[in-house]
Parts: sequence; C-alpha cells; structure tokens
Amino acid sequence: MIYKKARLILSTLLILITLSSVAQKNRPDIHVWAATPPMGWNSWDCFGPTVTEAEVKANADYMAKNLKSYGWNYVVVDIRWYVGNDKAHGYNETDPDYVLDEYGRFMPAVNRFPSAAGGKGFKPLADYLHQRGLKFGIHIMRGVPVIAVKQNLPIKGTSLRAGDIYSEKDQCKWLHDMYTVVPGKPGAQEYYNSLFELYASWGLDFVKVDDLSSPIYFAEEIEMIRKAIDRTGRKIVLSTSPGETPIAHAAHVQKYANMWRTVGDFWDNWKQLKEHFKVFERWNKWRAAGAYPDGDMLPLGRIGIRAERGNPRMTGFTKDEQYTLMTLWSIFKSPLMFGGNLPDNDPFTLSLLTNKNVLQVLNQSVNNQPLFTREDEVAWIADEPGTGAKYLALFNTGEQTAAIRIKLAELGLSKEVMITDLWSGKAMGKFSGEFAPELNKHGAGLYKIVRILK
Repeated sequence: MIYKKARLILSTLLILITLSSVAQKNRPDIHVWAATPPMGWNSWDCFGPTVTEAEVKANADYMAKNLKSYGWNYVVVDIRWYVGNDKAHGYNETDPDYVLDEYGRFMPAVNRFPSAAGGKGFKPLADYLHQRGLKFGIHIMRGVPVIAVKQNLPIKGTSLRAGDIYSEKDQCKWLHDMYTVVPGKPGAQEYYNSLFELYASWGLDFVKVDDLSSPIYFAEEIEMIRKAIDRTGRKIVLSTSPGETPIAHAAHVQKYANMWRTVGDFWDNWKQLKEHFKVFERWNKWRAAGAYPDGDMLPLGRIGIRAERGNPRMTGFTKDEQYTLMTLWSIFKSPLMFGGNLPDNDPFTLSLLTNKNVLQVLNQSVNNQPLFTREDEVAWIADEPGTGAKYLALFNTGEQTAAIRIKLAELGLSKEVMITDLWSGKAMGKFSGEFAPELNKHGAGLYKIVRILK
C-alpha cells in the first residue's frame, strides 16, 4: 500500500514537472521582440494630445524614405487619440469628447483619424505603416475608462461590467480619464484581454502604457498587461511610463517589459540632459537584451508645435548638446524615440539620426559601462563584439572648452592604438599612453579604438 502511494505521488510529480516544462517552453520570449533598442518617432513632443492622422502619415512617409534603412521603424501615436476635442498646452478635462465602443474600450476619434470610421479603429493606419515596412504603436493609460464605469458597460466575453472591476483608489493625479483596474477581481484580466485582442486585430506592434510605473509602481497591473499581450500571440513591445521607475522594482520591470522610463518627461534643456549621466549610471546594470532602461524621447528637431510645453521651435539644445544627447543614449543603449516633426528636419538633425557608426554602437556594442565621472568630465566605454576593439564616449559637462584626458591603460591598452572619430568617420591617428581630445562645453566625442598588431 505504501509502495502504491509512493508511486502515485511520484507519478503526480512527474506530470506537474512535465506540465511546467511545457508551459515554460510555450511561454513567449518577450525580449527577443526587441533584440536591439527600439528606434522610432512619437507624436508627444510635437503635438501633445492633438496629433492627426495626416500628421502621423507625414512623419511615417519621411521615416520610410529617410530613416528606415538605418533601423528607425516605430511610429507611435501618443496620448488621448480617443478624444475628439483635446487641446494643446494641457488636456481638455472640462468637456472631453470621448470615443469608445460598446465594451468600454477607447476608439480613435474619427474627426482626427478619418480612416477609423465605421468601427475600423486604427487598423487602416497600421496597414498604411506596415505597407511601408514600418511598425505601429499607441499610448494608453492604465486602467478602465471612468466613462465606461459611469455607463457600466459590459466586459467583452463575460457577464461582468466595468463597474465590477474598478477602484477610485490610486487614480492618476494628472489626468482623470481612468480608474484603477483591481487585480484579482473577476473580469479584471478579461478586460485587459479584451483591450489587447482589439489592439492585436488592428496590427499593433508597440504599446506605451502610462501612469504605470511612477510615482506608484503597479506590479500586478503590469503582469495583467503582459499576460494580455502574450495571449494575443502578437509581438507587441511593452513600454512602461512614466519615470523614474522605482529602482527597487528593476528586476520586475526587466522581466515583464521591453523598456521602462528612467526619468520624467524630458525636454530640451541642459539641466535635464546633464542629470541623465547619474541616472544612466544608476540604471546601467539593469539593461539586458530586449529589456532597456529608457531615457525618454529625444526632444530634437522642430518640437512644441501643439505640445504640452513651449511654443513651436527648433530644439533648444545647442549642436554640441545634441551630440552629447545622441552619444550618451547610444553608449548607454537607450531606446531612441524621436520627438520632432520629421518633415521639418534640417540637414544637421537628419545627420544625427543617420550616422551608421554611432548607431552601430547603439545596436551592437556590449559591456557598456561608465569609466569615470570627474568634476566636468564623464567617460563611458563599451566593446565591439568579436573584434577586440573598444568604444569610448567622452563628455565635457563644464562651461569651457577643455581637453578630456584619458590614459589608455585605463582601457586595458598598453600598446599603440588607432583611434577613429565615429561622428565624423575620420581617422585621428595612432596613439599610445594618453588620448586627450578637445571638446566644446556641453560637448561629446565618440571614438573607436583598435589595437595595432605588430
């Protein structure tokens, strides 16, 4: 009898182990979906909550023509695409004209996105992008719409309603479109499932979910969203927002998201840019393949057209500061989401986005890490895989032009090396012992260092 019970227990354990193994095997590897840092355009810096379909298409057309071959492929419609009468420099919370379907899911405002008419949603726009070899993304707020709760709309595929899954606790402080979805409530997961079923039917490739990670980190809601995405079988990149994501949750966000914010909204001023040096150093160890700490959007080119902050303008960054921004984001391997209106790019802005040497550092470098931070000097290093070559990023954060001196021994280089300036593509010559390029204030240099074999 004892022998039979032991055999039964052993058999049950083997079944459970097998089932667990099958589940692990079938679980999608979400991090393969973003093998390199995502690169694209987002409508927020230009148009705030008011972007139109024509503007999205204009930016997509520019990307397809000028940037796609360099790896830029995501086109993301940011916040409140479901409000027909939103406004620049803030949000219309007085009398918002919400558009939603019978299951309490927001739909594109047809006056702004005409191709969404007839219940088509964003599928026609996604098709337009896919036909050009691009990928489609949207911004959403976590939770269930307040208006869906007030109308107590049904949750698709269930006998439950929006009023069964919500809580007013922890409602977003800066935008009041949504209530919290309570994890574990019957219908909560089903609501998120219904959202991503809809988005997958549109052809969604990227979702930025806001009010999810700061000041409160909603771990269970992140897991519900991840589960809903995976259930669709579609490779939808998950970006969590806003920042700074609490670093105490770094392991969790790295597991469930493809990118997560390390700062709040980033705009075109030196103070905010300079703060990124410490932020990126803090987050550097949490980067992994397919999981990227996100320094936020690139406020470059023509921004502020109908935005939350500032009047229409070319970026307030100097050219040197723009080099610093692109160099730092690349050596840190942050996602690159351009904020300017692409059709208004000048030649300099385009050159920042199409430098193959710099983008190679972003996409292929390994072992990226800070080397030193001195009073007005910062250095980062990385390796080119398989060659023994090293990448070196130097930054002058001070207010005067200065030579940034580095002993090559600090890089483990004791013999003569050849150094190339990656921004210009020009060989700088042979060096041994020390390398000391002169950099303008707030400027940066990015270099490739190759050992000379004798």
